[in-house]
Amino acid sequence: MDLGGLVGLLVAAGAAGWVDAVVGGGGLLLLPALLIAAPGLPLPVALGTNKFAAIAGTATAAVTYARRTKIDWRLAGPAAGLAVVTAGVGAALAGVVPAAAYRPVVLAVLVAVALFVTLRPRLGVVAEPGRRTRVRVVVAVALAGGVIALYDGLIGPGTGTFLVLTFTAVVGADFVHGSAMAKLVNAGTNLGALVVFASAGDVWWSLGAGMAACNVVGAALGARMALRRGSGFVRVVLLVVVLALVAKLGFDQWVG
Repeated sequence: MDLGGLVGLLVAAGAAGWVDAVVGGGGLLLLPALLIAAPGLPLPVALGTNKFAAIAGTATAAVTYARRTKIDWRLAGPAAGLAVVTAGVGAALAGVVPAAAYRPVVLAVLVAVALFVTLRPRLGVVAEPGRRTRVRVVVAVALAGGVIALYDGLIGPGTGTFLVLTFTAVVGADFVHGSAMAKLVNAGTNLGALVVFASAGDVWWSLGAGMAACNVVGAALGARMALRRGSGFVRVVLLVVVLALVAKLGFDQWVG
């Protein structure tokens, strides 16, 4: 890897940390940047190194949110705990399930998410605590800690965005608090996947450390900006990230 590639990768890591902290989707930037900077890197090593960098950023964002806003630990705690296990299972299956098998499904879900957020302009802008019933909490934990965490272990781009939408659409959180809970769960998914990749020797630790440092800086800035500017700002960033994910996965589907 030459100096230009390394600098570009570290800049991408910082930008990915910012995006992840605000609304998720940093993997859209970081994983492709890593594969471009190190084209000969085996995919499992790229995924493992990406998780090492990402967990530093998501943990930083989670701590920042926890210090400055109220988090529903009865919801986020069980989801994060379940996510550690489920994401580990997904990481173990990462080399078994080809991306082409689930890319069309994820693409369809993202299109539906974009339409859903666009057609419901009040979604996530104001909290709706009346929607937080016991059944909805169980559904949110199952989706966040189960289905989405499994996807994150498999490949991951868009995980944070899916988590934010789960907490806003299912239990009525506003975007700021939904993003705060999403960071806790995302830290759990990154931890579960990282343990599996590390046990197989699929982490480039020295490169990952540099990426992690930049990711932390970006995450701290992103979390503070989201808290300062509020749910309306997070909603706009979410739509931009979802549309970018749709474009990326649509292109991959077309060329694949």
